[in-house]
Amino acid sequence: YSQRCPGNIEGPNLTRVLEFHLIGLSEDPDLQLVLFGLFLSMYLVTVLGNLLIILAVSSDSHLHTPMYFFLSNLSFTDICFISTTVPKMIVDIQIQSTVISYVGCLTQMSLFAMLVCMDDMLLTVMAYDRFVAICHPLRYPVIMNPHLCGFLVLVSLLFSLFNSLLHNLIILQFTYFKDVEIANYFCDPSQLLNLACSDTFTNNIVIYVIGGIFGFLPISGILFSYYKIVSSILRIPSSGGKYKVFSTCGSHLSVVCLFYGTGIVEYLGTAVLHAPRKGALASVMYTVVSPMLNPFIYSLRNRDIKSSLWRLHRRTV
Repeated sequence: YSQRCPGNIEGPNLTRVLEFHLIGLSEDPDLQLVLFGLFLSMYLVTVLGNLLIILAVSSDSHLHTPMYFFLSNLSFTDICFISTTVPKMIVDIQIQSTVISYVGCLTQMSLFAMLVCMDDMLLTVMAYDRFVAICHPLRYPVIMNPHLCGFLVLVSLLFSLFNSLLHNLIILQFTYFKDVEIANYFCDPSQLLNLACSDTFTNNIVIYVIGGIFGFLPISGILFSYYKIVSSILRIPSSGGKYKVFSTCGSHLSVVCLFYGTGIVEYLGTAVLHAPRKGALASVMYTVVSPMLNPFIYSLRNRDIKSSLWRLHRRTV
């Protein structure tokens, strides 16, 4: 399914592209059943794990703190994040279809861009929370008050909406697409930019600029927070005290490394990677594996979460 780039066409005519075709992960019929079971299992594990964290935080008064408030928001965002891409892919495998409508593709792209940015912003806010807790422990309850926590989440949401709107405005500038086959299993914004009938180099520059703005600013906040945290920890005389303080950041650091490590490969790598299957595999790591592992990272390394889940379990049996 392809469409040549027309010559000088005046005026927007976006409705000429009525649907896109996603190449998926594999066209091998023998692998379809395996992929269906695998991704259905990963999706259910992700949703269940994040829901348990939200339930544990909301049901235990001991966890009504800024850190767990942000964690529950991150879990909710991860549920929405994976629900944007995986259910559509599971249904496509089941009905053996690769078609997604133009409106559906733009909607999926918009939600994807918004939720990726929301994850990014929440990780930055959580880094700031750890910075205040470690570097200003006596002022922590005053600084991280409920009003500020709600304001930080609201700013993260507005920033994410702006990111999604910017992606939409850029994509809608393109009247025609040179190829309506997307080399992924969902409508990745960077893939859509590469489909446009315009200079590929310019599209790559756009990808890097957007990624730089909406990726560099949050990661700069995270790096600055941890620079201050490490500087504060180094002033602690005992090695046991250093480990105890820094251990409170272990889960967050693990999630940050997982998120940015897979994100760099998926989002920026698509601008130079010309192997569709490898790009789709990188997308799986970013959009499926990362949200699935987050609940395990936080629950296995956090005594409060494990205790709350155990108490929740005892109340339900």
